[in-house]
Amino acid sequence: MPVPAPLALSMGEPAGVGPEIIAAAWSALKAEWPVFAVVGDAALMRRQGQPVQAIPSIDMAAEVFARAIPVLDHPLPDAVTAGTPSLRNAGVVADWIEQAVSLAVAGDASGVVTAPIAKAPLYAAGFRFSGHTEFIAELTADIQFADTRGPVMMLTARDLRACLVTIHSPLAEVPQLVTEERVTRTARVVHEAMRRDFGIAQPRLALAGLNPHAGESGSIGLEEIEVLGPAVARLRGEGIRITDPLPADTMFHDEARATYDAAICLYHDQALIPVKTLDFWGGVNATLGLPIVRTSPDHGTGFDIAGKGMARPDSLIAAIRLAGQMAAARAAR
Repeated sequence: MPVPAPLALSMGEPAGVGPEIIAAAWSALKAEWPVFAVVGDAALMRRQGQPVQAIPSIDMAAEVFARAIPVLDHPLPDAVTAGTPSLRNAGVVADWIEQAVSLAVAGDASGVVTAPIAKAPLYAAGFRFSGHTEFIAELTADIQFADTRGPVMMLTARDLRACLVTIHSPLAEVPQLVTEERVTRTARVVHEAMRRDFGIAQPRLALAGLNPHAGESGSIGLEEIEVLGPAVARLRGEGIRITDPLPADTMFHDEARATYDAAICLYHDQALIPVKTLDFWGGVNATLGLPIVRTSPDHGTGFDIAGKGMARPDSLIAAIRLAGQMAAARAAR
């Protein structure tokens, strides 16, 4: 069996916890698979207390990985002070992401893992995307892929995969945003991703209702009847296995999770509360429906604790492992 290509790990905001959790993740994984190479600043990585080796190409990562963190060195223009982002460094942070994606598109990397970014300095430097997900979707937009493309955000913890129809939308706007078309598109992307990225031949999807008790037959809201029901009918007509809308308060306990492979959730907290309850430190954010594998830790830059030795690498370690598993599933198809 061929050895999979390394993952490309973009360093993220250099003044945040990214560099230190990358160093801690390498220490935990250096004797394991998957191999990764950091796209970032080698000098900053050396300040994290672990051995580092700059490499000229990602294909050298495997031979280096057991003894040092392999870094594709793209230095920062400004000095880094933990907890204080620099506007001068923002453009390089975006370049790191683009370089990691380019490696995955070319097949030199088997996937991309992104450390957290700070959006304010990026916006001030002219970054026009709301975040990683939209930027990576744009970078890969011209690549032939699936009929129904993402991006769809999926959060994972333990055996739960929670996929979002809407993400950072005000709750007052969610009922108007949860349309039949949006629900069916999300479910199609998730269905294909379960097959392609997780090796599940016949995925089972569970659809959360919008209203308490999934509307109680229309007495507590009509969205389940007027929007979600027709969406389910369309999806089943396409051969996708999906439940009727379920009361969200009863679909995330242990026995319920055993009945499906992924949950389709309609708004942010509906997905994030069960994920963070199951594993607050080890949750992972994965983007489904892209021509490349992409995961990230489910937390931010942590400016308040950066450089203090307090940041936990659990989520990044889980994100690296998940990216490796997804890449392996794609390679096996």
